[in-house]
Amino acid sequence: MSRALRADAERTVRTILEAAERVLSADPAATMEQIAEAAGVARTTVHRRFATRDALVGALTAWAARRFAEAVDAAPLESAPPLVALYQVTANVLEVKTGWGFAMGAATASSDPEVVRAHSDVLAKCDRLFRRAQDAGVVRADVDLAWARRVYYALIHEVCVSGGSVGGEDANALANLVVDTLMRGIAPASPPVV
Repeated sequence: MSRALRADAERTVRTILEAAERVLSADPAATMEQIAEAAGVARTTVHRRFATRDALVGALTAWAARRFAEAVDAAPLESAPPLVALYQVTANVLEVKTGWGFAMGAATASSDPEVVRAHSDVLAKCDRLFRRAQDAGVVRADVDLAWARRVYYALIHEVCVSGGSVGGEDANALANLVVDTLMRGIAPASPPVV
């Protein structure tokens, strides 16, 4: 297969996956025909690339998991100060998770080894970043880092279930909101005496 044909096939697959994300986000029961229509391709083109709807959803989930892992890897997790790295990785992750909500939701239940490995690698990198933050004194020494990570993940999840539109903010502003809430909570700097 020539490079031009291979590149064209890759563009077609990406177009189908992007359309599938849009269509399935709006209607998780959407058909292959609806996805083909949204992609602007014939139904036979979708079926030639993906034999079944489950195969299409599996490919969509794997593709989104790769984007998720790449978003984490694009942040300077080891080289930047921990708080800077935390802001950057949060913004990167929010861009993927809010843009690929259906696929990222499906990834949670996926048993595909590639998806499981991507999420496991991301979790390990998050744990290392939280340890770096604790070692640097950005996080208190007595904080349970596993609990902190779970809270961090929950904050990201809440942004995503809100459609990434908390106050109409972009990914960077949402990252600031998530990290600020995680690091400083919701109490005033000097809480009143009770």
